[in-house]
Amino acid sequence: MLRTPHLNPLPLLKGRGEKKHGRCARSPRMLDDFEHLILKRMDSLKPRQQLGLFDATMIVVGGIVGAGIFANASEVAHRVHTPFLILGVWVLGGIFAMWGAFIWAELATRLPGTGGQYLYLREAYHPAVAFVYGWGLLLVTQTGGMAAVAVIFASYFRALTGLAWNGSVTAAAVLLGLTGINCLGARAGSNVQSVFMLLRIAAIAGLVIFGFALGGGSLKSEPLPASPFSPGVLASIGSAMVPVAFAYGGWQTATFVAGEMRDARRDLSRGLLMGVAGVVALYLAVNFVCLRVLGSAGLDATMTPASDVMRAAIGSRGAQWIAAGIAISTLGFLSQSVLTAPRVYYAMARDGLFFASVGKLWQRSRAPVVAIILQGLAAIVIACSGTYGQILNFEVTVDFIFSP
Repeated sequence: MLRTPHLNPLPLLKGRGEKKHGRCARSPRMLDDFEHLILKRMDSLKPRQQLGLFDATMIVVGGIVGAGIFANASEVAHRVHTPFLILGVWVLGGIFAMWGAFIWAELATRLPGTGGQYLYLREAYHPAVAFVYGWGLLLVTQTGGMAAVAVIFASYFRALTGLAWNGSVTAAAVLLGLTGINCLGARAGSNVQSVFMLLRIAAIAGLVIFGFALGGGSLKSEPLPASPFSPGVLASIGSAMVPVAFAYGGWQTATFVAGEMRDARRDLSRGLLMGVAGVVALYLAVNFVCLRVLGSAGLDATMTPASDVMRAAIGSRGAQWIAAGIAISTLGFLSQSVLTAPRVYYAMARDGLFFASVGKLWQRSRAPVVAIILQGLAAIVIACSGTYGQILNFEVTVDFIFSP
C-alpha cells in the first residue's frame, strides 16, 4: 500500500507489470482521484491569523499617511486662500473620516472576514455591487492611489540622489520590490509597513516641532470672504476637498486583512478609531505649522511646503532630511497598499467573482501571491501613463463613489 501524508491511502492494482518488474500499476481513475485530493488540500489552505492591535493601528495609519499630506497642503492653498478656510477644509475632512471610522468599526465587529469593504457591500446590497467595487479597486481606486504615490516617490528620489532616472522607471521598480516582499506573507508585509510607519511619524513630528520652535512667523488672521456661502466660495471649498479626500482616504483598507487578525472584532475596530483620530491630529498640526511659517500666500506659492518649512527652521540640511522622510513615507504607504488590497481580489475569487487562480494561497507564506502580483502590474501601468495631478483626479473621482 502506498501511503501519502494527510491523505487516505490509495489502493494499488496488481497486474502483469508487478509480476515481471516488482512494480505497481495504478489505473487512470486512481490517478485522477489522487490529483483531486491534492487540489482539494491546496484549496483548504487558509490565511494565518497572526496580526494584533498594534498591527491593525499601524495598517490604518499607514493606509492614510502617505506623501499626500506633504503635497496636498499646498494643493488646498491653491484653491482656498485664507487660513480659516484652509484649516476648515482639513477639519471637515477629518470629521468625515471619523464618521466613516465609527461605521467601519461597527461593521468590522459584525463581519470580521477577509475582504473588508468588499464583504460589507456583498452582504448589505448584492454580490453584483461588490463585484463592481472589487474591479474598480483593481483598475482605478487602489492601484491609482498606489501609482500617484509612486510618482511622488520618484520625484523625491530624483531630488535626493541627483540621479536623472526616468520617473516612470523608478516608480515601477519600487512597486515591483514591495510586491515581492509582500509575497512572503502578511507578517513580513506588516513588519515592513510598521517600520515605515514609525519612521513617517518621526518625520512628521520633527516637521511640527522644528517648524513651530525654529521656523519663525506667526499665524495671522485674515478677513473672511464677504459672502462665505456664495457659489464661488462653495465651489472653491468643494475643489479643495478633492486633495483633502485623497489625503484622508485609505483607512478602510485595513479591513481587507481582517481574516488574518487574531481577534478582528476587537483589534480592528479599536485600530480604526485610534488610527483615524491620530491621523486627524497629525494633519491639523502639519497644516498649522505650514501656515504659521509660510503664511497662506507662501503655502499657495510652493509645491514642496514641508521642505520649505524645514529649510526655514534649520537650513538646507533640514529640507533634505524632510525630503528623505517623505520618500520613506511613500514607501510605507505603498507597502500597506500591497499588503491589504489583494485580499479583496482573493475573497472575490473564492466567491467565484474573479479568476480562480487569484483565490489560491501560496503554501509557504499563506499569501495570495497571484492577487498581489496582479495588483502590482496594474499599478505600474497607471504610474507610467500620466502625471501626479492626472492620476489624482482619475483615482479620487471613482473612489468617492465607494467611500463613506
